[in-house]
Amino acid sequence: MSFALAVIGLGVLVLAHEAGHFFVALATRMRPRRFYVGFPPALAKVKRNGIEYGIGAIPLGGYVKIPGMFRPGKRDPETYFRAAAEEDESLNEAVGTLGSALEQGDLERAKKDLEPLREGLGSASLSPSATRFARRGLEELDDALAPDAYWRQPTWKRLIVIGAGPVTNILVAVVIFASLYMLDLYRLGFQVAAHKGATTTHVERVLANSPAKRSGLRPGDVVVAVNGQKVDGSNLTKRIGGSGGRAITLTVRRAGKVVRLRAVKPMNEAESLPTAVVSSVRLTGRIIDEIVVKGIGRLFVGKGGSQVSGPIGIVQSSSDAYRHGVSDYLFVIGLISLSLGVLNLLPLLPLDGGHMVFSLIERARGRAVSREIYERVSVVGIALVALLFVLGLTNDIGRIG
Repeated sequence: MSFALAVIGLGVLVLAHEAGHFFVALATRMRPRRFYVGFPPALAKVKRNGIEYGIGAIPLGGYVKIPGMFRPGKRDPETYFRAAAEEDESLNEAVGTLGSALEQGDLERAKKDLEPLREGLGSASLSPSATRFARRGLEELDDALAPDAYWRQPTWKRLIVIGAGPVTNILVAVVIFASLYMLDLYRLGFQVAAHKGATTTHVERVLANSPAKRSGLRPGDVVVAVNGQKVDGSNLTKRIGGSGGRAITLTVRRAGKVVRLRAVKPMNEAESLPTAVVSSVRLTGRIIDEIVVKGIGRLFVGKGGSQVSGPIGIVQSSSDAYRHGVSDYLFVIGLISLSLGVLNLLPLLPLDGGHMVFSLIERARGRAVSREIYERVSVVGIALVALLFVLGLTNDIGRIG
């Protein structure tokens, strides 16, 4: 159950990211072509107002297609229609004419030249593979030449549409943290140590003037029971947090002896809505500083590689947190959402931050960057992302071992 909720939580965060792109694109009249819950291929789909809505076969996250991410170039017709032209030589002229128009930057002519090619492909007898590539090419070029194509939009529109995904993840984290500040969360005011990434019941710190201090709890104690019920690292926080404010009696092991402490009422840490929002924003800022300034900095100096987690580690952390309690689970989901948002803002293609940087570059140079340049620069970003993925996966396997 906890594992399933962890996977669902991660999927919802990815869906929220894509929904951010989708709704802001709609609001700026950059109409998306597809929006899926889950990833294609589609199990079911329906078209409304020119947008294909579907349920993907891969039940994680979501998918949105924004039209015309790149300016079409002279290589596009050859890439998409070469196989078709090799099977039916009568298509060569139409493919060449379209490529010539794109090479000269005459987009209106290219739009007209696309129609004879479309008709020729419709009457040609082609293999399934060539047909599939040709259909994709027609779709991509239709989108790239459309008035609402992404690459043709003003810089401000492109920035907010691409930035909407990461910003949505950050806002989700702020909402989760604010909700947690407003919940009736009961605490005694002590911290426990962790061992190999797992929470223990070994008391590391006792806060001054806290219920734990008044109960007689000391650093070094090991909590073995709450109100007479045995506890371990996976349910200690849950037992205390779910007390409803009623008195709690801790039983600890101290210097080889079992000691029953004085009963005390836990603190209620709930905050009002305005205070919770302020606290949430401050917490978000501190975590971003930890992720960006310290976390990424440690990677470059070789000290933070062991802290990187992959999908397995993310799901495992969420699953473990759920076993500790709903509040811990929500907090970890908030952390993951914040991490997704911040990391997607890194200035690397194909991440959202990379697209934002290239939008600014194109504004400065006064013309669009070709798809070829995007693809070459993306190779570097993909390599770095793949390296982080492999590093995280290796760490995950090591932790499991």
